[in-house]
Amino acid sequence: MITVFETPRLIGRQFTEDDASLILLLNSDPEVVKYLHEPILESAGQAQEILLNIILPQYEKRLGRWAVHTKTDSRFIGWCGLKYRPELDEIDLGFRFLRSEWGKGYATESALETLNYGFQTLDLKLITGRAHIDNTASNRVLQKIGMVYQSEGIVDDCPVKTYHLANPAH
Repeated sequence: MITVFETPRLIGRQFTEDDASLILLLNSDPEVVKYLHEPILESAGQAQEILLNIILPQYEKRLGRWAVHTKTDSRFIGWCGLKYRPELDEIDLGFRFLRSEWGKGYATESALETLNYGFQTLDLKLITGRAHIDNTASNRVLQKIGMVYQSEGIVDDCPVKTYHLANPAH
């Protein structure tokens, strides 16, 4: 297991090829993917494709979506991390958690640690965050972690609010 970050309550680690069941668990809940441009997953094969084609290749750049587990019982609760989006030439902060874990501050806690990793470890200059305009909870998380609202627009065929945060060391 390659640990990327730790907080008082959470551990963020790289996904492995054996984690398709975790991706399936998360992305098969219609409420979890409600505001995304992604289909509801119906099979482990679909989840495996996401791991192999989207998540794992980002690790070569020291970026990625990282599995988030609770420290107390090692329970998988979702993911958080950074992803390079070449079509936009930006580093995107994203997070997604099981519905049973919403409202517990896990998104905020892991997103803050992800920002620290991006700025302190990778020395990134700017990190972007986006959320569907109707996803109040995710927009609130982006604001709580200090990201600055930039604009509304359409990205990946979704109406989104875009936020940025510049590295304070630059």
